[in-house]
Amino acid sequence: MTDSVLTNDARAKRNVTVLVIAQALLGAQMPMIFAIGGLAGKQLASNACFATLPISMIVFGSMTTAPWLSPFMQKYGRQSGFMLGATAGMIGAMISAAGLYLGNFAIFLIGSYLTGIYQSSQGFFRFAATDTASDDFKPKAISYVMAGGLVSAIVGPQLNNFASGTMSYIPFLTSYLIIIGINLFGLFLFLGLDLPKGSRRAPESVAALPAPRSRKEMLRDQSIVVAIIVGMVSYALMNLVMTSTPLAVVGCGYGTEQANNIVTAHVLAMFVPSFFTGHLIARFGVIRIMSIGLVILAAAGFAALAGVQLADEAAAPSLFSFYAGLILLGVGWNFGFIGATTLLAKSHAPQERGIIQGLNDLLVFGGVTVASVASGGLMNCSGGAAIDGWTAVNLAMVPFLTLAGGALIWLAFKPKG
Repeated sequence: MTDSVLTNDARAKRNVTVLVIAQALLGAQMPMIFAIGGLAGKQLASNACFATLPISMIVFGSMTTAPWLSPFMQKYGRQSGFMLGATAGMIGAMISAAGLYLGNFAIFLIGSYLTGIYQSSQGFFRFAATDTASDDFKPKAISYVMAGGLVSAIVGPQLNNFASGTMSYIPFLTSYLIIIGINLFGLFLFLGLDLPKGSRRAPESVAALPAPRSRKEMLRDQSIVVAIIVGMVSYALMNLVMTSTPLAVVGCGYGTEQANNIVTAHVLAMFVPSFFTGHLIARFGVIRIMSIGLVILAAAGFAALAGVQLADEAAAPSLFSFYAGLILLGVGWNFGFIGATTLLAKSHAPQERGIIQGLNDLLVFGGVTVASVASGGLMNCSGGAAIDGWTAVNLAMVPFLTLAGGALIWLAFKPKG
């Protein structure tokens, strides 16, 4: 273990409590932004094909932050990294608000990039939950922290609904003002963490640990490679479809409030299963749970495409098909991503976390960046109607699900011992 061999998980449970609150309250800003980012982008951008570029900039910011933020936390501690993330989120929301006020798309994109630094730090909540946890408690700790997103799923989109009734002459501005306050709260919340300080805390114990493997050596580890692939595919496909959803819903003639409610249902589906995902992994094994997650993601695409087919005789896909597809998308992401995180956490030594966790999130959010950029292009530039774009988005899931499924089969046949 990182400090000493744990005889109980009292310390870990304290940290998990703080991280659950952070996931719940600070995490509310992400469903807020994902619900309105594409709509704000369409309002500001000169070309509708760039509508989801603000979401892409957030994910790009997260991708480029992970490689340096993870070593930063290894050296200076998780607490410092999380406070840095909240500060970036606060400044990013300020700049985004300025972009909206001035009607300037470029300024809005700069704010979105800084929001990505916050998103990257939030991604490490799940790893921080394992830093002081026993092996038995690790999957449960990850699951509980991810379950904190249940509150964010409810609070975030509803804050958007509240904000939409104010400052109507500048749509979405109030949402970003609320996000500033959320991040300010986070700066105080993270003072409650009791986590290792990395290389500053105990030089003699660090010296006694074996030297960490190089990136090249770790990428020869089959379990690490599969964890990265499944995590990348699960997150990228979730982002691909979710980013397009508000545009598809509004484009099919429904209202912004209905789009927010569908995003709420989706984010609930992302995090409600977290109350038992860790237990399912402990009972049935991580490979089975990741496999089920991929099957559910495929079912999400099928539900969305079935709604399109049934719409041949109607004006647009039914709201039910949007709800069904997005709920399945959330559950599939939960099983796939928590499973991948658990597999990765079990596949490296404590002294390697600064290297491999940063590399993992670089690759995962690199895939998500590509997906979010592609989402806008597929949605807005695949035909003359929203229904054509929605079809293209869901068909794009097929090759990536095939890749992740093949990786899991490869790992399942790995020689034992």
